[in-house]
Amino acid sequence: MIENSNINQPQDRHPAFDSNALVSQIQTWGAELGFQQVGISGVDLAADEIRLLEWLDDGRHGEMQWMAHHGEKRSQPELLVPGTISVISARMDYWPGTAADAEQVLENPTLGYVSRYALGRDYHKLLRQRMQKLADQITERIGPFNYRAFSDSAPVLEKPLARNAGLGWIGKHTNLINRHAGSWFFLGELYTDLALPPAQPLQDHCGSCNACIKACPTDAITAPYQLDARRCISYLSIELDGPIPISLRSAMGNRIYGCDDCQLVCPWNRYAADSAETDFDPRHQLDASELVSLFNWTAEDFMHRFEGSAIRRIGHHRFIRNIAVALGNAPTTKAVIEALNSRRQDPSELIREHVQWALEQHAHKPELATGSC
Repeated sequence: MIENSNINQPQDRHPAFDSNALVSQIQTWGAELGFQQVGISGVDLAADEIRLLEWLDDGRHGEMQWMAHHGEKRSQPELLVPGTISVISARMDYWPGTAADAEQVLENPTLGYVSRYALGRDYHKLLRQRMQKLADQITERIGPFNYRAFSDSAPVLEKPLARNAGLGWIGKHTNLINRHAGSWFFLGELYTDLALPPAQPLQDHCGSCNACIKACPTDAITAPYQLDARRCISYLSIELDGPIPISLRSAMGNRIYGCDDCQLVCPWNRYAADSAETDFDPRHQLDASELVSLFNWTAEDFMHRFEGSAIRRIGHHRFIRNIAVALGNAPTTKAVIEALNSRRQDPSELIREHVQWALEQHAHKPELATGSC
């Protein structure tokens, strides 16, 4: 589903304009709109299409059937938006500088770890609105043109497009990395029918580093530049609707929404800057919340507190499922056991099954600790 898009009526041709000057102006406008970088690419993704189809054929997308539903529209932009010949890609930093230290939260098994991108407001709407404003400024300068704005909201190969636009290279963990900004950023795109000069793709600077591969808790990075989503904690905690495979639950630790481990160890992220967008600041203390407290949230609490959050789309049942796993991995305390027992008869079979697993983990641990009664 494509949201917040705008397609103008086809034009026979565009008024003459200096394409190089327009690109320079687009980059200036992008900076004024809060983007850290804007680049231009063409639409040739043939090599990426081959890799995508192989990935799908191997079933590494798991239950994300929507990855295959759109056929070649994902890798051939002109099929998704007819007439597209140039793509404007933009990136926006999201690292929340005011958040609790990520490593310290991961090291405290009584806390729930939420991927840093999801601590604040949902980025989809914000980025699409900014991309729309960028399109409006282009229209004001050169007149109507065909375009559609995206931000992780349609079948778009946004990382290869951003790579081709000179915004970074795709690292061994399959995330986009910028030499001067790391990888903590969101991407947005404008598919256009404008003939704009493309940027030169950047060189890969991962070198011999395998830190991200070694850091993955579930061995989801099966080889450099190869990700098996079925093992990825982000997939397991966000995209997977059913039971989390038992063999992977212990490795999830206290990660209750997404996973940042591969990015946290990436040496290029020492150059990452804090986001200037206050919308990405943590809400409801999600940067370091007690698991027991989160586990007590009702469905109404969930809907109210996650209004405007990307987390809301997983639903209350998956949220509690994830926390049940984290509680199974937490130290055995009276508070943890009481919390789990409170949901032993939960109406959701999914939640009951994960609660039972968590309780079984504690049944095999030493006597209850006395520190959290």
